[in-house]
Amino acid sequence: MARGSRRQDSPRRRNRDRHGRGLRGPLYPATLPAARSRAERFDALVIEALEPIEARWRTELTQLDVAVDDVPEVQVEGEDGVVEDGSVPLARLLPAVSDNRARIVLYRRPLEARAKDGADLADLVHEVLVEQVANYLGLDPDVIDEG
Repeated sequence: MARGSRRQDSPRRRNRDRHGRGLRGPLYPATLPAARSRAERFDALVIEALEPIEARWRTELTQLDVAVDDVPEVQVEGEDGVVEDGSVPLARLLPAVSDNRARIVLYRRPLEARAKDGADLADLVHEVLVEQVANYLGLDPDVIDEG
């Protein structure tokens, strides 16, 4: 049989991709921290920053949810399609409405864009979370952060 010709009676099994390198798998095992996505690492930072605040203010924060969103929604002003001019928010406090609880929403991408490295991102997430919790409770951020 000539090279490159196929037998008509047996279907060809694809054990490799078209470049002959084989199927691609995960770079790291799922058990290693490097296998987590950026969003998963950011969620872990938020949980880490929230734990000491929640430990101290647990009873006051029972009706508050904390969420993470990638980017804030763009609000269009008027009918001409002009986007509101202003800085991009890092977080937003949504007050309780009827059957929905109050919620702090942290925006991952703007926070990551403003941080220089991982330690700076952790500090920034902590500062923003303290500021939003203080706003929710009607207290000074220094009162929330002490202890």
